Amino acid sequence: MGEIQHLDVGGRSIAYRLRRGNVPTLVFLPGYASDMEGTKAVALDRFAEERGLTMLRLDYSGTGSSGGPFDEGTLSRWVEEALAAVDRLTSDPLILIGSSMGGWIALHLALSCPERVAAVVGIAAAPDFTDWGFSDEQKASLKRDGRIEEPNPYGPEPQCFTRPFWESGQDMLLLETEIAIDAPVRLLHGEVDHEVPVDIALRLMRQLRSSDVQLNVIKGGGHRLSEPHEIAAILHTVENLLEPQA
Repeated sequence: MGEIQHLDVGGRSIAYRLRRGNVPTLVFLPGYASDMEGTKAVALDRFAEERGLTMLRLDYSGTGSSGGPFDEGTLSRWVEEALAAVDRLTSDPLILIGSSMGGWIALHLALSCPERVAAVVGIAAAPDFTDWGFSDEQKASLKRDGRIEEPNPYGPEPQCFTRPFWESGQDMLLLETEIAIDAPVRLLHGEVDHEVPVDIALRLMRQLRSSDVQLNVIKGGGHRLSEPHEIAAILHTVENLLEPQA
């Protein structure tokens, strides 16, 4: 496991772990309020070590080991940080692996540097969740109060969303038009994901321009997809994408 290092992006201290090895480079992008030390990220890092691959993990500003207040985070800011880390720290080709909101960020990275991306993997990917993921009442509260707090299914602290984050997401929606990504895309989704409905994965699959898009719906799977057999499915997906690179 690479040591935690820091990268300055716009005056923000962005924590990352970089495992040096061969290409393709695996890039893991965490979900909302998550970090690079989660089960999926660590399993992928171990996978990269076993195969001698380069792997980059990072924490967005305000999360994990990165500096700054979480409340100042926006989707555009986190995309900027991920793109800076990829630009400064990695070599082509890239396999972008995004979990939940990280899947949305991975799509924006692939659109920003298409010539660098060999493949995209979305794990319970949640593009446009500021649109479909909030009720009209919640959206009104965000506009009126500047923030909302929701129960957190993964811990005792409530989950906070701010108006700047929501507005940033609304400016970066993807699902209403063709998504101009031509690289292979692999989507893994839990059948009973109550946070990101399977219908979102189907919409994403249809909107991607690539002719090489596959969706794997895991029976009984929830949003986290961190059970051993679900981790195995993720690793198997990445393994299959490596074959053309061999």
